[in-house]
Amino acid sequence: MIGAIVNGITNLGSTYLKNKGAEKQAIHESKMTQISGDVDWESKMAAASGDSWKDEYLIILLTSPVIAIMYGAVTNNPEIIARVEYGFTVLNSLPEWFSYLLGVGVTASFGVKGAGQFMKLKNKLGK
Repeated sequence: MIGAIVNGITNLGSTYLKNKGAEKQAIHESKMTQISGDVDWESKMAAASGDSWKDEYLIILLTSPVIAIMYGAVTNNPEIIARVEYGFTVLNSLPEWFSYLLGVGVTASFGVKGAGQFMKLKNKLGK
């Protein structure tokens, strides 16, 4: 009788461990499927935007104030720097919904994964 009880407990423990292993395997397979889907999506988007100039346009747009400030500093022309500062003041007065749409557009262009980082930065800055 004691043997049957020990055998039952052993079988119960063995079944529990098998189920835990199967659960971990299922979680692992789910994560791998998600990663594979992300990679497939990113490669499709990269192939689709191969002939697109939108990323280059956004890089030029985002770096132009830096270039203007550097040019103003090198040529000792504070008016250029003041105009860039005024431009940022005007941009800062745009409606919040427009700023949000602009941020979504930029992060969508550079990748959806960047959207989360943008939102964290936006929340950190309090905007």
